[in-house]
Amino acid sequence: MNPEGPVLVGVDGSAAAVQAARLAAREAEMRRRPLRIVHAFVWPALQAPMALAPAVPPEGEVERYTREIVDEAARAAADEAPQIEIATQVVDGAATVVLLAEARSAALVVLGDHGFGPISGALIGSVASQVATHADGPVLVARGDCDRSGPVIVGVDGSELSAQAVEFAAEAADLRGTELLAVHTWTHPPSIGPGDMQPLVYDAAALRAEEEAVLAESVAGVRERHPDLTVRQLSVQGRATKVLTEESARGQLLVVGARGRGGFTGLLLGSVSNALLYRSQCPLVVIRPPRH
Repeated sequence: MNPEGPVLVGVDGSAAAVQAARLAAREAEMRRRPLRIVHAFVWPALQAPMALAPAVPPEGEVERYTREIVDEAARAAADEAPQIEIATQVVDGAATVVLLAEARSAALVVLGDHGFGPISGALIGSVASQVATHADGPVLVARGDCDRSGPVIVGVDGSELSAQAVEFAAEAADLRGTELLAVHTWTHPPSIGPGDMQPLVYDAAALRAEEEAVLAESVAGVRERHPDLTVRQLSVQGRATKVLTEESARGQLLVVGARGRGGFTGLLLGSVSNALLYRSQCPLVVIRPPRH
């Protein structure tokens, strides 16, 4: 990740990728960063003898086709944000590998939620899922209605990545001129460590107060760093995925950490962030820890 780098969008010629290019253009305009549009291309493996394979276009036609993919995305981006600087490139290589390499020098990676792949009806594309799992830095997936107004919503759980998500969301809300809604959920007293049993009896009022304190502490410094930003807090007893999915129907952006305080440290993407890749009803940002 490079905060001074471009906003990077991966495209593949699908309608979802064009929507992602428009969303990326708005992000680049707000952040005053250039936009870099990349299409990764590898010749598909043919699962049949050449004599039985369908006719394939000559090399010149392939080049023209791949250039048209990035050119179409560039036109959509320019329509959305005419003043931004736009660069396009077709890169040889598998999409996930190329985008993860490109992400190291980007301020933000933007992807469509699905594209042209082996399972065209999939709710989330494998490239978007893999990049969100492994990228060095934040990944924005163009889910749901990308033109909606409403607050920027951030999922809060008191973890280190959650704190990074809160700061990213506060900046995003500031840039958009909208409010920040910080959402914290709980279901029962958390375990202290692996193998610990949760108490069968507990003080519900005390638990609520403790969890509300986690939320308040998580956003305590936001108003100082963003004095003009309106910050609302929502503390709910319930499952994080369900609550955040419901709230995303009323937001223009949802921000979550890749994993939270309840996840296994070996997991690169937690259960909540992974589920929201499939269920969020607005564009979703997954905050990943930078690699050292």
